[in-house]
Parts: sequence; C-alpha cells; structure tokens
Amino acid sequence: MRDRGTNAGVQQLALALSLFLSAFCLPQQQRDVVLATTTSTRDAGLLDSLLPVFEAKSAYKVKVVAVGTGQAIAMARRGDAEIVLVHAPELERALVDSGFFVRRRLVMHDDFLFVGPESDPARIRGGRDAVAALAATAAARAPFVSRGDRSGTHLLELKLWRLLGQAPPPPGGWYIEAGQGMAATLQMADEKRAYTITDRPTFLVWQSKLQLVPLVEGDTLLYNVYHVMEVPHAGAGARALADFFVAPEAQELIGKFGTARFGKQLFAPDAGKPDRW
Repeated sequence: MRDRGTNAGVQQLALALSLFLSAFCLPQQQRDVVLATTTSTRDAGLLDSLLPVFEAKSAYKVKVVAVGTGQAIAMARRGDAEIVLVHAPELERALVDSGFFVRRRLVMHDDFLFVGPESDPARIRGGRDAVAALAATAAARAPFVSRGDRSGTHLLELKLWRLLGQAPPPPGGWYIEAGQGMAATLQMADEKRAYTITDRPTFLVWQSKLQLVPLVEGDTLLYNVYHVMEVPHAGAGARALADFFVAPEAQELIGKFGTARFGKQLFAPDAGKPDRW
C-alpha cells in the first residue's frame, strides 16, 4: 500500500500534467497570462527566477507589465490584466471588499528604507522613526525624490505625510517627483544627491552603481508586504499563476532568491502564514 506522501506526490504530478496538457491545447492567445506587478519585483530580478519555472511546468506564457501598484490595479480593472502582484494592503482590501478582485493571498514581504547621500544634510542617519526622518528632511529642505506614481512605495510615502499631519509639498525645488519605477528613482536620487524611500531588494541590486547609503530602517511602518489577487472570472492561466506564487516550490525559490549574491534573503516567503494585512 502506498503511503500518503506517495499518493500526494502522484496527485501533484497528475495535476501538473493535466495543467500542461490543457494549456498546450489552447490557442496561443489563450495560453498568454498578463501579470501586472510592481517595478520592484522586476527591478530586483525576482520574476526572472520564478516565471521560467511556472512557464516550463504549465505551458502558459506570462507577459509582465511592471508599473506602480496603482497602475497595475487600474490595468486589471480595465481588463488589461487578470492577475496582480502588488504591495498596497489598504488599497487592496478596499478593492476586494468592493468585489473588484478575488482570492487575495499573502505571498511575501521585504521592507522599505530611507536612503540618501553620505553627507546626510538632514541628519537622519541611524534613526528608526520613518515619520521623524521625513519631517527632518522637509525641515532641512534637503532634496527628496518621490516616486510620484501611485506605486506602493509612493502610497507609503503619502501615509507618512498624513501621519506627519501635512500634505507633501508641490513638486519643484527640493521636492522632486520622478514618476518612474524604483530603479529609475534611485538613479535620479543618486544624480541629485537626494533622499528617497526604496524597497530593500531593489536597492541592494543597484547599490554598487549608486553613491546612496542606507540611513533609516527598522520602523514597523516600513514593513512591505505583497499579495497576489485575481480579477473575478479570471482564466485558468491566471488562476494557475496565482496558485503557483503561493505553492511550496515558488515559496522556496522566493526564500532563496538573492542569498548566493548578497548572502541574505531579499524577500521572505509568507504563503500560508496568518495575514493581518
């Protein structure tokens, strides 16, 4: 008699084979899955590690559109993507409650940090209070580059401004809006010797090309969590990709990503853990 582990393995193999065959028999257009996601997952290189594994096992082809979280969500709501991998928990919950997305599931987390020039004119180095760091930067009128693109990173910045009790200043002068992805924003901050807020994985990938240094980290407000969501009535490919992100194989790859290059985990896998976000 086979043990439960053997039976489970056989069932997983049968499911994978069924998924591959069903996808392979579809027209090419129906085998394409459009994933709208954040620039951080692309700029850090994570998707290059995950998606080839999914495509090889499923015969679906994933088309990635990496934009700010707000733009990714808008794409899906327009019908231009069936699945999103994003990091704006408050916005996500509201959209799920409104019925615009389904099956919101926790995938992973990393964290944000303030980076800036070595000279640190706002004197925020070594702090752990994100609101105080933003206040000091504003008081010093030290150059600060905002994503300005309704991304998850930008939404975090706007939350810090609200907690500070004021609105962000209009663009111009010391306050600069990039309107671009995380890598481009880091490069702009580097050129202008400015501060910015970044996710840690993207910063680590680009750090050797920048003169920016980490200055403030460790605040619980800087915790950065990612969820996968699907539009209602998403196709089989989108559902399969969403399932893949939270499956043990992908979670193991997420946990290992970056360890060989940086000696540390860039993203912490979270699927199956209690989700308070």
